[in-house]
Amino acid sequence: QVQLVESGGGLVQAGGSLRLSCAASGRTFSGYVMGWFRQAPGKEREYVADISWGGGLTYYADSVKGRFTISRDNAKNTMYLQMSSLKLEDTAVYYCAAQRGPRITHSPDYWGQGTQVTVSS
Repeated sequence: QVQLVESGGGLVQAGGSLRLSCAASGRTFSGYVMGWFRQAPGKEREYVADISWGGGLTYYADSVKGRFTISRDNAKNTMYLQMSSLKLEDTAVYYCAAQRGPRITHSPDYWGQGTQVTVSS
């Protein structure tokens, strides 16, 4: 059974940092792009970032560009999201996703269960 499990969420003050992890199990994700989405209360799920299988290509939403860094360690089947200079509007449930293909879409093959990130003033 394929599983994506996020961890690393929590409460942080504005301006602070957090690192999210997404551990994949149940299959090899060779050839899979992986990415992060987030959903704030009362809002639709939105794209945050994605990373190619080899890690050489990364993409970001404008709202997080320059503050967030996506990476992956295929030997550990794990993806990361380093978040810095956090803002109140970054508060959301963060989801990881995996999809076969060059870019992540809003209909990936696999979703994680989500991890809460709360940024306080």
